[in-house]
Amino acid sequence: MTADYPTMTTAEIRSAYLSFFEERGNKLYPSSSLVPDDPSLLLANAGMNQFKEYYQGKKTMKEIGACSCQKCVRTNDIDIIGADGRHASFFEMLGNFAFGGVTKEQACAWAYELITEVFKLPKERLHFTVFTDDDETHDVWRSLGVEEDHITRLGEDDNFWAAGPTGPCGPCSEIYFDLGEEVGCGCPDCAPGCDCDRFLEFWNLVFTQFDRQEDGSMPELPHRNLDTGMGLERMAAIMQHKSSFFDGDVMQSLINLGEDISGKTYVDNDYTGASRSLRIIADHARSVNFLISDGVLPGNEGRGYVLRRLLRRAVFHGRLLGIEDAFLGRFIDAVNDVMGEAYPNLIENANLVKGIVNAEEERFSTTLNNGRVYLDEQLSALAEGDQLPGTAAFMLHDTFGFPIDLTVEIAEGAGHAVDIDGFNAEMAQQKARARAAAKGDAWGSFNDVWTELSDELPATEFVGYDHESIDDAHVLAIVVDGERVKSAEGGSSVQVVLDRTPFYAEMGGQTGDRGLIDCDAAQLIVTSTVSKGGLYVHEGQLSGTLSEGDVVFAGYDLDWRALVRRNHTATHLLDAALKEVLGDHVNQAGSLVAHDYLRFDFTHFEALSSEQIKAVERLVNREILAAKPVVTRIMGIDEAKASGAVALFGEKYGDVVRVVSVGEEDQPFSRELCGGTHAANTAELGLFKIVSESSTGSNIRRIEAVTSTGAIEWLEGRVAIAEQASAALKCRIDELPARIAGLQSDLREANHKLKAALTGGSSDAIGSAIEGALDAGSYKLVLAELSGLEAADLRNVWDTVRQKVAGPVACVIATVTEKGTPALLAAGTDEAAAAGFHAGNVIKEIAPIVDGRGGGRPTMAQAGGKNAAGLSDALAAASQMILG
Repeated sequence: MTADYPTMTTAEIRSAYLSFFEERGNKLYPSSSLVPDDPSLLLANAGMNQFKEYYQGKKTMKEIGACSCQKCVRTNDIDIIGADGRHASFFEMLGNFAFGGVTKEQACAWAYELITEVFKLPKERLHFTVFTDDDETHDVWRSLGVEEDHITRLGEDDNFWAAGPTGPCGPCSEIYFDLGEEVGCGCPDCAPGCDCDRFLEFWNLVFTQFDRQEDGSMPELPHRNLDTGMGLERMAAIMQHKSSFFDGDVMQSLINLGEDISGKTYVDNDYTGASRSLRIIADHARSVNFLISDGVLPGNEGRGYVLRRLLRRAVFHGRLLGIEDAFLGRFIDAVNDVMGEAYPNLIENANLVKGIVNAEEERFSTTLNNGRVYLDEQLSALAEGDQLPGTAAFMLHDTFGFPIDLTVEIAEGAGHAVDIDGFNAEMAQQKARARAAAKGDAWGSFNDVWTELSDELPATEFVGYDHESIDDAHVLAIVVDGERVKSAEGGSSVQVVLDRTPFYAEMGGQTGDRGLIDCDAAQLIVTSTVSKGGLYVHEGQLSGTLSEGDVVFAGYDLDWRALVRRNHTATHLLDAALKEVLGDHVNQAGSLVAHDYLRFDFTHFEALSSEQIKAVERLVNREILAAKPVVTRIMGIDEAKASGAVALFGEKYGDVVRVVSVGEEDQPFSRELCGGTHAANTAELGLFKIVSESSTGSNIRRIEAVTSTGAIEWLEGRVAIAEQASAALKCRIDELPARIAGLQSDLREANHKLKAALTGGSSDAIGSAIEGALDAGSYKLVLAELSGLEAADLRNVWDTVRQKVAGPVACVIATVTEKGTPALLAAGTDEAAAAGFHAGNVIKEIAPIVDGRGGGRPTMAQAGGKNAAGLSDALAAASQMILG
């Protein structure tokens, strides 16, 4: 078809859409994070996610509706991505949402106006679908001038939305753009709903108007909700006169980069080979960048697994294109170039993202190599024409991170097909297990008392920065066992909301305050304070009778708060020190600020050396000894960032923020956005000591540390241990290192003598095994299970057997290591191998009996395992295999 409408860039489309709805009274909301507040959602996958409470009527919106451009990630169709022009893992959803303030007629009219008058798409190329029996929406489209032959009725799978088996639901209507017969299937009855690429769905209107019950009935909701909008990338393809999601300006800039790096050529209508791989890398690079920028880190479960899978799939397709060196970092830069203006956090986190991507890319290269070893072993065991079992393909996918595409390609290169049905069956079982372990339904987590209370009650006024206690707080709500009550009796565990409180609620890693709420009729010993939707909830054990409306005294535990404050300030100092010692890629990835210690998780790619730990401690203690004041200021978010204040990785902030600086200098040692409580002066911390440094996952390190009284107690404990050791070894504390070194030297010498006795020619066990050697025809066979050896010692045993036995000989020997794990070795002389002995085949046969794997050459092979109890059976199996 000819170009009968204007061209717009992706940025222009985004701006025009949001301006259109904002001008009509809808409030513009920024995109929420890809990490949703809703615990039932893995990732933000639709624009309506952040408005869920409004849909349920739990909260109300002052404006007639809302509009947003929401970043989304969906991976349920990951294996299809690149194989057509429609599916992607990352996309932007332009949405308009209303909760009773906009009618269905108005929503349809707005959509039609924007599409035909702002975007100026020709009406004759627009097609509309409605739910099978939704005459109401059908009539609305007809009233707007849509011709009857441009409206298609589709069933529940296509045009009916539901939150789950029960709950909010309603019909949908979709708008399609006719890309022309030349990109279609050629069928005369081709229409929206066909699997071909002719009709591109770009706008969806969801009319959530029913509340489906257990019995299947669907009464109307108290008010009708609207969720309408379109995929930005699909609209970009249309407005740029293209036929595919991947052919718009943003995606093409990334695909062009892939062409430059790989030397391959992209063909827009080719959905195989290099073109498919280029699409996959372009798509996955966006997902990876946005996920990490929103605080997701690679891992083996949940969001971390999604990220790792996308990243590894991109690397694999780079390999298919012939790219052997690391390349994803260049895609991160390219994504930032085209999307950084709309999403500034991409630019802010660029160094961190590239550091994590580079580390994961390097790690996966090793994984690919290890997986290839396993795959080659499996393929070598197949007869000509045999399929690679689905279980083996799934093992590669699940354990080694091999995409099935890679397994198929390598197997086909070796002349074998892959049992895809078997692989899919294994995948289906895994998905069933995941579904069984999933959390609740997508809406149930919002149906609790706190959602309702947070909408009904004003947010709690926190006065704890300036007041240790107040005596005029009012009880606004009391909750017992998840239900709101007017009053509660003594003996109950209760949750109490006050209008004002000096208690700090647990947030930002800082534990909540403890203390006392008291009035004439009741006393509540507060054991924790938490935040729920802006309400500070005081939890504890009640004595007496407490009622809504009571005026109470509220005061926190001063000693508890003092300890927590010191550890929170220490956490800021630690963060700054780590950045100075390790680099700017360090970002907080979680923390716990308790009264007795602090825990700090941060992004870094390797364990800290002892010198680095000491350097961090010296920097923090330098600031403590300098007795610097801790200064807090309230600023606008832009002013705070301009002042150098550190924003937490993946955290969301309002327009006005609290800035905490350690020191009064223009550029202090530490300056962070923080709502927590802090020491007034660093001298209050007394001493800072790191007590452990460890890994919590890929690219994440964890430090635990103590300050003030906690540091003193830790040092006292270490001194006590040193005194006990010096008493036991009968030396002074300062002589302990030399004394221990001497004992270690003596132990090594003793062990060396013991191993020599166990593996040398004088060993009774080896001598007995040689005397009992079996006749294997052309060679002798020594079978033995020996004690007190490590896996490395078995080669020495073989040397002894070879020296002691005249003529051709082979052996299969086993031991249980000091760690309790089994070790096996099979070996033979060249003559034994020529006579048919094959050490590698023997080990491959018997290793599974000890839950192990291994292999090797005809003359030498080894294996480890997990099941030491199976050693005797393994040796018996070896005897049966060799001797028959």
